[in-house]
Amino acid sequence: MLLWVGVVKDWAVNSLEHGNAEKEKSQKPKGAKRAAQKEIKHNEALVIIDALLHMAVEAALTVAPTATDNDSGKCWIINGTPTGAWANKAGQIACWIGGSWRFVIPHEGMGVWNKSTRRHSRFISGQWTTAPTVPNPTDGTAVDSEARAAIVAILQYFRLIGILAT
Repeated sequence: MLLWVGVVKDWAVNSLEHGNAEKEKSQKPKGAKRAAQKEIKHNEALVIIDALLHMAVEAALTVAPTATDNDSGKCWIINGTPTGAWANKAGQIACWIGGSWRFVIPHEGMGVWNKSTRRHSRFISGQWTTAPTVPNPTDGTAVDSEARAAIVAILQYFRLIGILAT
């Protein structure tokens, strides 16, 4: 765990030193020069790590909510065609930290817990996807088709989260 946090911290510090905090991890800078005020960049990196570790979002919105100090540390998925403070940030994760917005570009396979829907969302092929709701089969005259529909939904979910190949 400590090794992973160290690697993420190094990436975040390097990204901040080069103004690339919103780049995907596959585009992280290599061989970064050290800048003045390292402690500020280090603290900013820790803020980003804190926001992304055990990732949960409040909801998926197109307009930034009116955030207050009580919302510090909360994050949202930027959905649709955003406006205002979130303009041109579609698909990114917005975190309200220290009285301002921080934006994170998700990478392929990144997962979050969406508090408003009480479901996991995963970033796949450039968009946020939520697993289908798996209904419980009910009694009726077509028991086989209901059971098949439930099994199909389970298989779709397993494919979505990467347990089964697509």
